[in-house]
Amino acid sequence: MRVMLTGGGTGGHIYPALAIAKGILARDPETKILYVGIHDGMEARLVPEAGVDFAGISGKGLPRKLSLETFKVLGESCKAFWQTKQLLRKFHPDLVVGTGGYVSGPVVLSAALFNIPTMLHEQNALPGITNRLLARIVRRVMVTFPESIARFGVKKKLELVGLPVRPDVGQVTRRNGARHFGLLPDRLTLLVTGGSRGARTLNQAMSMVLEHLVRRSDIQVIWATGKTTYQETIAQLEERGIPWKNPHWRVVEYLKDMPEALACSDLFIGRAGAASLAEIQVAGVPSLLIPYPFAAENHQEHNAQAMVQAGAARMILDKELNGERLWKEVDELISNPSILKEMGIASRTLAQPQALNKIVDLCWATAWR
Repeated sequence: MRVMLTGGGTGGHIYPALAIAKGILARDPETKILYVGIHDGMEARLVPEAGVDFAGISGKGLPRKLSLETFKVLGESCKAFWQTKQLLRKFHPDLVVGTGGYVSGPVVLSAALFNIPTMLHEQNALPGITNRLLARIVRRVMVTFPESIARFGVKKKLELVGLPVRPDVGQVTRRNGARHFGLLPDRLTLLVTGGSRGARTLNQAMSMVLEHLVRRSDIQVIWATGKTTYQETIAQLEERGIPWKNPHWRVVEYLKDMPEALACSDLFIGRAGAASLAEIQVAGVPSLLIPYPFAAENHQEHNAQAMVQAGAARMILDKELNGERLWKEVDELISNPSILKEMGIASRTLAQPQALNKIVDLCWATAWR
């Protein structure tokens, strides 16, 4: 089988596509995979690093207001359609799968016009505009959140599959997770992260929360500040006189050991990206979510709201976030273990641990073979 994958612009579109590629290859190593993305996008670096063949095309997102730039972008889009047509003729895919981002537009549309089987995977509760437009012409639409189903208007094509997560998530014991970080497994543990780059508002608020926790040896903290904000966060902690090297805390730039961190955590505090939420659901961890306010179409707030409505999370809007507000929410939750337990159960109820298998099954059922 020959499969063409496409999606880009953000890691939220790229990593699910790469997970699908690995899932397909795990089932049939003879499958040929080609990932099509923007030639200078994030995917141009991440995909080859993952060992997947990559082909770059032109492309750029449309500006929100009509301007000279709009016509330049339309010109790039026309070029992208021509480039995609050449790739389709050369690669001869049996299936094309789009995971979102503007690069999916010309690739999936061109494939559908050639009557090649096409599929979409939508990661967020609020579907992106590209996927909403393409949904009417593809053969199947796979979704992560039940809330997104009503927003597509093509119910007969929809399949609730979830979002693939790293295989170790949910498989590490609490004891082993705590040991990995040199922490105690019987202590309540907070896991805080604003993503790989960091979240300045969250870091500033969390600095004030540590002032309340400095004498609480019964509370452990794993806090990834983000690479771009690590030094300024450490400087802020030192300026406040907060001993950030506290033996009960782990303050780091970046967490590459998320399965271990989730395994020993009792409350996740962070952004509401679809990939993060899928992992905390599989791990059964309750969450306090601060959606990134500048995400496309504010989709993180919709993701967080879906978790809140399910009883799995609480939410603070970024514009309302400060140290005292964050501490008030954290203090209430850690003072009520029964609430945390109920939220954790609700979180696990939302999980789709077999997401990748479901997606690969649908790929096999849809493709020409």
